Amino acid sequence: MFRPCQINIPDSTESRTMTTPARYVTTTSPLLQRIRAEYLEMPGLSLTPAQARRLWGLGASDCASVLQALVAAGFLRQTDRGAYVRTSSHD
Repeated sequence: MFRPCQINIPDSTESRTMTTPARYVTTTSPLLQRIRAEYLEMPGLSLTPAQARRLWGLGASDCASVLQALVAAGFLRQTDRGAYVRTSSHD
């Protein structure tokens, strides 16, 4: 089961293509659900922060926030090389 969490997406001058209008993203937000779905559809998916930013069209701070929310929820973990992969409990 996922632990509930809330993250603050700070205001920035970076252009945003996020579809989530709120400044706070929870584990039930459409953005996090989309990212979870992509990891579930592709069990071996391993993305660096730069790859994740390009794939989801996010700025650096927004991407870091959503990835950390998924780590905090126990869905993702960061490898020694810095990539984000699903935790073994979700295989």
